[in-house]
Amino acid sequence: MISVSELKDLLATPQKIVITTHHKPDGDAMGSSLGLYAYLIQKGHHVNLITPTDYPEFLHWMPNNSEVIIYTENVAKSIGLVEEAALIFCLDFNTLSRINDLGEHIRTSSAIKLMIDHHLEPEDFDDFRHWDINACAAAQLVYDFIVNVMKEANLINKDVATCLYTGIMTDSGSFRFPSATSAVYRIAADLIDLGAEHWRIHQLVYDNASENRLRFLGYCLSNKLEILRDFNTALITVSKEELEKYHISTGDTEGIVNYALSINGIKLAAFIIERTDRVKLSLRSTGDFPANEICKKYFQGGGHRNAAGGASDKNLIDTIADFKAILPEYKSQLLL
Repeated sequence: MISVSELKDLLATPQKIVITTHHKPDGDAMGSSLGLYAYLIQKGHHVNLITPTDYPEFLHWMPNNSEVIIYTENVAKSIGLVEEAALIFCLDFNTLSRINDLGEHIRTSSAIKLMIDHHLEPEDFDDFRHWDINACAAAQLVYDFIVNVMKEANLINKDVATCLYTGIMTDSGSFRFPSATSAVYRIAADLIDLGAEHWRIHQLVYDNASENRLRFLGYCLSNKLEILRDFNTALITVSKEELEKYHISTGDTEGIVNYALSINGIKLAAFIIERTDRVKLSLRSTGDFPANEICKKYFQGGGHRNAAGGASDKNLIDTIADFKAILPEYKSQLLL
């Protein structure tokens, strides 16, 4: 591991830097990455932001979005930039499997690797780690990195503030999750003071749905929602054919699981969706119920206690059956 003083020395002169984040990036992934990008370019660095895959259109408005390189659409260019980089910042993930094929190129790179993340059980691929599982978002940790590690709060301009506020807002569930502590609110207030237009950011992220997404949401709630009252659990399941019928694109399914969790008395909600390569699961829970434990133990995944994800190599029907078969093991916790 390199020290803070060594890192400061490195960042004191222009460097070739790559920033990357997890596949199918969400608001925190893109907010933290673009926020860090806007900070580093002020210091004169040559910065490239590479995402493993595409990401939702409702995030494309953020400052410097036009500079993002999507790995799956620019493989050779991305690999070349990774090979040339002196430093690689890895944001909002802590294991290289989360960035798909890009992960192996970063693993073998000679660059110094820096992790900024808030997920459990990090893989030891990094040379510098700014990590806190109690942080509500990677964007919160990027703010802390700039302000308290680098001591450069003066470099949080409007672009940086806008991106970091977006990341914190989305990963804290618009400041309603338990992770949105008083410290998080103070950071949000500082970002607003520094130029983040909180009302506009909320509108661009949450009031920017396509007609297809709204019709698909209505279909899911009317036809695909199943309530398992014996386990205080709700689930929504979707097939590839249903995705195609509603012309669903990246980001259109985001947040749907939260509607299932919003039902009175529900303690665990699941959104199980059949993708081209495998079946994906998004779990949300309330209180102390460990959604991440289910994903880690049974579905090749993990995450936070109340928000986790996983996958299955089985078909949709068998995956749904597997999920339901797990519930009796957790019945006492679900009925508390």
